[in-house]
Amino acid sequence: MAMNVLHRWCCRSHAWSIVSGRVLLPWALDGADLGGSVLEIGPGYGANTSFLASRAEAVTAVEIDPGYVEHLRQRHAADQRVRIIEGDATDTGLAAGDYSSVVSMAMLHHVPTEGLQDALFAEARRLLSPGGVFVGGDGTPTPPFALVHVGDTYNPVRPATLPGRLEHAGFVDVRVDTTPGALRFSARAPR
Repeated sequence: MAMNVLHRWCCRSHAWSIVSGRVLLPWALDGADLGGSVLEIGPGYGANTSFLASRAEAVTAVEIDPGYVEHLRQRHAADQRVRIIEGDATDTGLAAGDYSSVVSMAMLHHVPTEGLQDALFAEARRLLSPGGVFVGGDGTPTPPFALVHVGDTYNPVRPATLPGRLEHAGFVDVRVDTTPGALRFSARAPR
């Protein structure tokens, strides 16, 4: 989804990779068993893809932006564990039940409507094997978060609504936690 110049610069910076890999991703994935086959939705520049590949046998990353797809394919060309697919996370075309986990980090706010976010949740549920986990994190609606997104697609998820939306998509064991400016969630496909 659309990002302004400042946002693009930030997301491809080494500093963002460090913050995401050392702080945000460990917080969001705390206690989650990703299993062997991870689907990453919306990796953008790929700040988290290598980290996920270090914790799983295989990572498939679905990215909608062709420029990011090319960047990711070049970045991970030598890693046989990582597969990059250009596609829409609301309708991936991937086989149902093939993934032990689906991970969404810092991208839900770029999905332009609540209806498309809900379609993404339903697709994540469809792709998970029984007992698989859907985990992730994102920013919460705050003035600073909005300011960074001037000119972007910006539709932050309201933490209070997320549990019901994930349950409506068919998930169980839904958990949503917040900290100032961020949320993390986990949910499980029924066994």
